Formats: sequence, structure tokens, C-alpha cells
Amino acid sequence: MTNRPDERVVTPRLLRDWALPEPEGGKESRGTVLVVGGARSTPGAVLLAGLAALRAGAGRLQMAVATESAVPLSIAVPEAKVVGLDPSDEVLRLAAEADVIALGPGLDDIDSTIRLMGTVLGAAGPDAAVVLDAYALGALSKEPGLLTSRRAVLTPNVVEAEHMLGRDPGDDLAAAAHELAVRHHAVVSLYGHVAAPDGRAWREESGHAGLGTSGSGDVRAGIVAGLLGRGADPAQAACWAAFAHAVSGQRLAPRYGRIGFLARELVDEVASTIASV
Repeated sequence: MTNRPDERVVTPRLLRDWALPEPEGGKESRGTVLVVGGARSTPGAVLLAGLAALRAGAGRLQMAVATESAVPLSIAVPEAKVVGLDPSDEVLRLAAEADVIALGPGLDDIDSTIRLMGTVLGAAGPDAAVVLDAYALGALSKEPGLLTSRRAVLTPNVVEAEHMLGRDPGDDLAAAAHELAVRHHAVVSLYGHVAAPDGRAWREESGHAGLGTSGSGDVRAGIVAGLLGRGADPAQAACWAAFAHAVSGQRLAPRYGRIGFLARELVDEVASTIASV
């Protein structure tokens, strides 16, 4: 077991001292985020991640989903360019030009995810940041060489962390996050614990049971991607996203109670939560 790192608590003061880059110029200055995922039965995961990226400040949003879902999703999110995963030439062109690639939301087959990751990340530019979530994390556990970016954030839940570690992470999630960060040379955000591969670590304490709702993880991955798009470094994006995700849930609790709000409602709180810091 990797030794437990010392964690700094993520507070508004810490974040104010670690201010996000100030938006300047047009939408291009806040980055292009490409969200890749959305199997035939789960295109909504890409919708949630993509909208969260925009709410976090990304300048442009592009989404690649199962081909039959592309037109309905483009109507649901008129702010985005939406393409089908097949044929893939357009996806590869978008990947080559994207500033951030978020991969995994809504995928449901590990073998096809491995192939998709190899293709998309192989086409990505050398400076592109990467966010891996959901089935992309399972693919990474089987093929660690798929991730070559050193500007990467992994956003596992506890079950996904167990698959990645090959064992139950137990109660010490800080140590589990650190172990994964070192193993994959990436920032890891695990259930409020953020670990960087250089040993830095943080803990966000605002989360509660209501965040354990369908689609919530897609929102968190999207927030990370949006913050990376606007120029945050991976650890900064992960810490700000953990705060924005958790506090957005707190803001919904007076209306719905601690349990019962929806992931889509979290999205609508993200921009104002970030602005309140």
C-alpha cells in the first residue's frame, strides 16, 4: 500500500489564492473541448459532460457519440458541434485540433473503448489535455500505454478505482488516489480526494450523499474538461472541479433535500458556484 499523503483541504480561500486564468478574447481563448463517448443507449452522459464543460467556461464544445444519436444530440445542445463515431475521419480531425479531450462518458463496452481510445488519443495533438472517465478508466487499466498525455486527469468513482487498482481501495481513498496518480503519471480525482503524481494532495469536504446520483460523475468530468480548456493546469482543474461539483449539490439541497436532485440540475449551478469563490 502506498503511504497516505498529507492533504490540503480545498476551501474558497485556497481557490482564491489559486485563481483560474482570466478569460480574455473570444471563445477560442477558452479552449475547444471534445467529449467522446455516448454508446447507443447512453448519449445523455455526453450531453451532461459537454454542458458542464461549457458551464465551467470552455469556449467551444464538440461531441462525438454513437452515430444514430448525433442528430438528436445536436438539437438538444445547439451550442455544440456533434458528429457520429462512425465514420471516424471527422472524429480524428476534431481530436487533432482539440485543446481538451474528455473520453469515456456513456461508453459501455471495454474492447471497443480500448480501440476508440487508441484511435482518438493517437490523433490528439501533443499539447492536448485529456480527461478519462467511466469505461475509459477500465480501458486504461488493461492498456496503460494508451495514455501518453502528461496533462491528464482521471476521475474514477470507488468501483472504477477498485478495477484500476486490482483490489478494494478500502477506506484510505487518499492513498488510493496517490497510488493511481503515480502509476499513470496523471492527476486523480477520487471521491473528493485529488492527488498529483508529484505527491501533492488535496481533500474537498463539501460533498454529500446527494452527489451519488446517475450522471453525477459525467458532470464532474465535464467540469474538469471545461476548466482545462480555459487554461487551468490539471491539479488546479481537478481541485476547482471537486469544489464546484460538491458545492453545486449543496446549493440544490434546500430545494430538493440532500437526496433527490438530478445531475442535469447540478450543471445549472456550476457557473454560479465557480463565480462565487
